[in-house]
Amino acid sequence: METTADQNTESKMRHVVYDRFGARDVLQVAQSDVPAPAAGQVLVRVHGAGLNPIDWKTRKGLGFAARQIENSLPWTPGYDVAGEVVAVGDAVTTLAPGDRVMGMVGFPAGGGGYSEYALAAADELAIVPEELDLVSAGALPLAALTAWRALFEVAKLDSGQKILIHAGAGGVGHFAVQFALERGAHVIATASAGNRDFLAELGVHEVIDYRTTDIAEECYGLDVVLDLVGGDTGKRSLHTLGEHGVLVTIPTVTADEIISAAEELGLRAHGMTVRPDVFHLDEIAELIEDGDVKVHIDKAFPLEEVAQAHELLEGGHVRGKLVLDCR
Repeated sequence: METTADQNTESKMRHVVYDRFGARDVLQVAQSDVPAPAAGQVLVRVHGAGLNPIDWKTRKGLGFAARQIENSLPWTPGYDVAGEVVAVGDAVTTLAPGDRVMGMVGFPAGGGGYSEYALAAADELAIVPEELDLVSAGALPLAALTAWRALFEVAKLDSGQKILIHAGAGGVGHFAVQFALERGAHVIATASAGNRDFLAELGVHEVIDYRTTDIAEECYGLDVVLDLVGGDTGKRSLHTLGEHGVLVTIPTVTADEIISAAEELGLRAHGMTVRPDVFHLDEIAELIEDGDVKVHIDKAFPLEEVAQAHELLEGGHVRGKLVLDCR
């Protein structure tokens, strides 16, 4: 038997949906019944739904998530949500109506974040610190968890090490530079000239303009490279590693060729995919609470402007994060 908040939950909700893969015009805003949480689930009144590169790639039918959902269309995209719990299903003891929560939900086949209401497993959700508004919190989980896992689980970054982070001003990148700085690493980041001041304000030690500088000639002896670009950038970056260094590449489409190139050079490179991890999300929330990490929102869009949001997302030059304001 579900427990609901005192206020009346609406019976209908707006959400984004597409019934086929394709260009941005497949994204539609539809109206459906608000779902009820099953055992172990909670219903969240969504305030912010983060946008991530996997969203537009999946919409186009690209990548592993598209293979998971191709027989389940129509489908509501979105893996990042933050909002207020309005109802809880049976066996949920950790959350209650009124709790402010965020999480990476429904990954990879469920989705459902681009919506006024979303269902989530209770164990996918972390409490949002009071210092963070719920729209901004919606932009955090997937990108922050990607950065965290790459740095600390795969690369094993430690204090005093030197790390190069490509696309340091982007969604994953701006979290990665802050996490690395907080860990005590010496942080070098690539970015366009227009993002130099932004990264300097975050505390980055060296900012390199990727448009004018060959990274392989500028850096050497690095302990870690976090490659958020892939392709030739990832392969060139292998030449910046020290003998015991490691490169972690995030774009899956070029990961295998970068790993093969590393093996030929006698170096280490790893690909990785993100996964929900509420324990690490709680750790990240503590850093935000302490003021050590900030979420930068480049732009917030209403649900009706989801196609424009995807257009900006696909352009690949977002500073920080984009988010849908679903209130």
